[in-house]
Amino acid sequence: MQIASIQAYALKIPPEGADSGAGNDQIEAYGDYTIAADAWTSIYSRNHETCLVRLETDDGLVGWGEGQAPVAPRATAAIVEELCAPLVLGRDPFDVEYIWYRLYSAMRERGHVTGFYVDALAAVDLALYDLLGKALNKPVYKLLGGKFRPDVQVYAGMGGTQPDAAVAHANALLAAGFRALKLHLRMPNSQILAVVEAVRQAAGSDVELMVDVHGTRDVSSAIELGRGLEALGVRWLEAPCQPEDIRGQAEIARALAMQVATGEWLRTVWEWRDWIALRGFDVAMPDIARTGLSEGKRIAALCDSFNLPVSPHVGGGGILSVAATIHYSFAIPNFQIMEHSHEAHARKGTIAHSYPIPQDGRFAAPEQPGLGVEIDEAKVALYAG
Repeated sequence: MQIASIQAYALKIPPEGADSGAGNDQIEAYGDYTIAADAWTSIYSRNHETCLVRLETDDGLVGWGEGQAPVAPRATAAIVEELCAPLVLGRDPFDVEYIWYRLYSAMRERGHVTGFYVDALAAVDLALYDLLGKALNKPVYKLLGGKFRPDVQVYAGMGGTQPDAAVAHANALLAAGFRALKLHLRMPNSQILAVVEAVRQAAGSDVELMVDVHGTRDVSSAIELGRGLEALGVRWLEAPCQPEDIRGQAEIARALAMQVATGEWLRTVWEWRDWIALRGFDVAMPDIARTGLSEGKRIAALCDSFNLPVSPHVGGGGILSVAATIHYSFAIPNFQIMEHSHEAHARKGTIAHSYPIPQDGRFAAPEQPGLGVEIDEAKVALYAG
């Protein structure tokens, strides 16, 4: 069996309902993208954007993968088609880890050791595992070493810049069966604490709460915020300071009794190694549609050797990203909890006939071969840019 074709698709799935940035003078908009005008923050798209990869073997077997590309997915798609394809075509798909390493080595001396290039490798890697699972008639977690737990708990992401709005959002998620919530908050510390206190009072002490501030604090204000969150029983503070500041984040982690979680931008063991050596976090958050499953397993093993838990990031990843992360979460010993975007899940699944759906805040072990997503190729063609 050999890989006979490889195709990449840059997807843009439009939002349902009104654009959340419309009429907000604190948001700068250009084309499909928006960015906050007054804070350090990332570019966001009004659409759900990502890059899919389709592999087909010479005997007609098809595997699908995804490289998370919440903006500019055409960049990732171009890398797949122009740089990855020549090194993948004609290969035995069972050489999956060799293929990842060969692709990585092809550009490492040019400085392409992260970013869009490694995202493209992740897309190829996930497609290979989907292909192998189908070839062997096994779910992917069986290929990764087997099942460590009966199911995978998730936390639901939520917003709400005012206490009343946040409580309403939290209550809706609790009613949907989730028992762990993550609040995305970027306001001043006092406002964040007011929102979290309101949610804690509404949710009760049995619901786990996490807070993600998206790198918007300096060291001292992150520690101040963390101590306030500790008093409210919050499980972790995520991405407290800018991702370039390893030592600052390590200082925050040492100062707080609560967990500090981070790492969605770290794609390889070489990047993770420095963060681990400095003890820059308490919870690792690799994103499998950025690391791939091959590298994701190495990252989990490295973390496990330092007694560090893993809580996989999903964020803006699409339905294949979600599915791959479920398999990964079953197959590592040091899993803690997985991210889930409840309101976006159905839109991400628009391109599939079937896909995993959580029940009562947990994903069951997939039984279908491969990643367990049946892609609707007509929908992929419809949304491909």
